[in-house]
Amino acid sequence: MKEKTKQVAVKKQPKNKRPNFFQRIGKKIREVFSEIKKVSWPSFGKVVKQTGVVLGVVMLFLVVITLMDFGLSQLLKLLTNI
Repeated sequence: MKEKTKQVAVKKQPKNKRPNFFQRIGKKIREVFSEIKKVSWPSFGKVVKQTGVVLGVVMLFLVVITLMDFGLSQLLKLLTNI
């Protein structure tokens, strides 16, 4: 018996053509602006208060690290007699 082989017609599928670079950038910018409109922004007073808290914590850590540095440098001086 002879085996019949079926020829499968290979169809060329059109390439998925992407929009050009500027169209894609424009679409992304529009998406960004639409998302920005959905954001709930804090009030000015809340921003100032939170900024003060951040600056206070940074100053606290500055003092703690400075004191630790000074203490360890004094300890090193005692140990090495410089």
